[in-house]
This record gives sequence, C-alpha cells and structure tokens, in this order.
Amino acid sequence: MQHFTQRQLFLQHVAQTSDAPLLLEIVRAHGMYLYDASGKKYLDLIAGISVSNLGHTHPKIVAAVQEQAEKYMHLMVYGEYVYTPQVLLSKTLAEILPSNLQSVYLVNSGAEAVEGAMKLAKRFTKRKEFISFNQSYHGSTQGALSLSGDDFLKTNYRPLLPHIAHLPYNDMAALSAITTNTAAVFAEVVQAEAGVFPADAAFLQALRQKCTETGTLLVFDEIQTGMGRSGKMFAFEHYNIVPDILLLAKAFGGGLPIGAFIASQEIMRVLTFEPVLGHITTFGGNAVCAAAALAHLQTLLGEPQWIDSVAQKEALFNKLLQHPAIKAVRGKGLLLAMELESAEAVQFCIGECLERGIVTDWFLYAPHCVRIAPPLIITDEQISWVCSQILEILAVWEERKQF
Repeated sequence: MQHFTQRQLFLQHVAQTSDAPLLLEIVRAHGMYLYDASGKKYLDLIAGISVSNLGHTHPKIVAAVQEQAEKYMHLMVYGEYVYTPQVLLSKTLAEILPSNLQSVYLVNSGAEAVEGAMKLAKRFTKRKEFISFNQSYHGSTQGALSLSGDDFLKTNYRPLLPHIAHLPYNDMAALSAITTNTAAVFAEVVQAEAGVFPADAAFLQALRQKCTETGTLLVFDEIQTGMGRSGKMFAFEHYNIVPDILLLAKAFGGGLPIGAFIASQEIMRVLTFEPVLGHITTFGGNAVCAAAALAHLQTLLGEPQWIDSVAQKEALFNKLLQHPAIKAVRGKGLLLAMELESAEAVQFCIGECLERGIVTDWFLYAPHCVRIAPPLIITDEQISWVCSQILEILAVWEERKQF
C-alpha cells in the first residue's frame, strides 16, 4: 500500500490558495514558538497574522476552552438562547468601550463582521452608497471584497457590489465625496495590507466631522489592530475619535474564530424587525469561542503590562532594524512593515528567516515589505535576536546582489 506523507495529503485534499504554500507541518505551539514534525522550533513573528496576541496555547485561554467544552458547545442559532460566555464577553466589551458602543453582535470572522456592518448601515440609514479607501482590505467575501480598495484580489471576481466609492487615504480634500447619500464609510485606523500606514490624526478628525454632518455612519475596521496590537486596546483610542460601528476579529478570540460588529442599541435594533431576524448566523458567538475570547480579554485587562509594553517594543524594533537594505520601518505598535527594495528581497528574507527558525510574511498589497507583527508577549531578548538574524540575512542579500 502506498504511504502518503502529511504534506502530500495536504496538497491532494486541502484546497490550495497559493501555488507556493509554506508547507510547515506544525505539530504543537506554545508561547512565542511553533514546533514542526522534526522538532525544529520557529519564533512566530506574525502571530498567525495578528491573531495570537498572547502567544500560542495560553494556559488561561486553554482552560476556558476546556471548561466550556465540557458544559456545552453549540445549542441554537445566535441570539435565541442565553449563552453565559456570550453575555459575559459582550458585557466586558461594553464596560471598556465608549457609551455609544454597547450592543455587540458576535459572528465567526472579520469578513462576516464587515458584511453584518454593511447590512446594518443600509438598514439604519436607508441609504445604499458606501465609501472606503484605496488599498484598504476588509475581507474576501463578496461585500467585504467590494469594499476593499485594491484590484489585486478583485479583478477576476467582478462584477462586485455597486454603489461603492474608494477614496485616497489620509487625503482631507477627498472627504467631500461623503454626502447625505452615503450610508457608511469603512476605514482602517491603520491600513495594514497596504504596508502599514497609520491614519493622520487630522484626517480622522475631519472624517469623523464629515460623517456627523452628513448623517453617515463611521465604521472602524479594527480587525487587525484591536485587542492591544497598536499599544492601546483599540487603535481608535490613540485619536480620541469614536466610530458609530466597530469591527473586531483576529486576536479577539485568543486563537479561536470569532468576530463582532458593535454599535449602539438604537442602531443595532433595526436588525430585529422589518424583517425579523435581519441578520442571522448559526455559529456566531459559539460558546467555546466566546469563552476563549472572554479569557483573552480578561487576561489583557488583568495583565496590563502586555499592552503597556507595546510602544517600547516598537521602539526597540525601530532602533535595531537599521541597515542600508531597509528603506523604512513603518507602522503602529507591534504591527510593522519593514520595507525593502523589492519583492525578491522580501522573499529571500522570508526564506532565510525560516531556515533560521523565524516565521514572517509579506503584505497583500505590499510584497516589498516584510510583516512584523509578533505576539505582544515577545521579550526584548527575542526582539534583539530576531533583528540580529534579519540584519545578517540582509547582509547576505546585499553581497549576492554584487555578483
């Protein structure tokens, strides 16, 4: 009988999204590290794309998952039964969010949070037009992809949703396109997949004012920046601006799949009538996922040093990543883009990092940038080691260019 390796079975039976997957066969993970089938360990410099903010298999999150799984998992579609983990998670979020963000709709992912927010905005405002920004990324489902502001992922799936305009990011003059016909503006507080570009404070202030003047809902997509990655629990807190709808996912679940769109009770109530069940999800707010998210949030709140240390760790990366091959290190908190001269340089760096036991990645719209988004628990010593390895790799790259 022919024997197939796990990698061969993966390539045969798991739907492929790339013709060059990393093919790391990870058998366990803990803290900052992943371990493959051969026993080699890798320092995770991307946290599963901004997911594992407290590292892998955090004991408090694991305990919460195990405890809840022994009680019940799925019972009924979202919103019909009183699930204690859902209630406590929503209550805890409401306690740390502004007073207009008190109603939480739990879903399965970031893309689903975007889709729910789009429906909510159309229903509440009775308008049909949306605005987002060039080089934004909001997800891969039809509505979320329609909002995303780059053709890289969109071209082969047209026609997408109509009545969506894309404006240049951080451009004050462009905000005149927001009118009384606009249902909502979707904005990332930090544009991640573009290569990590934080919003200008004046731009966000003007955006908030324009939305208020026109009765347009302002939606902040914090799917990649929420839960402490920026150095505050939510990136919008850096700007003293409050959205009308907030989107969360990725790190929200502490490693399990859960997302949310959050608004006022006044806005959210429109989903309960005309029609009833205006938005439905079977597995949204799954009890086990909600328990994991609650344990993750409670740990971040109970151990404030992880978020409080983000700015210092960002500064250390910036201090150490100095090399002629590095054009810029850009970002907010522990969401950083290390810009190199080309996509080829980035792929060389990623490959050599893997050889040295470091997992990193690139960005959807910025293949010339290396992604640096480690768990918040990364230590100064680990940062120093990672940076020294990257500098050595870049020195090799520079040498090879000469031949």
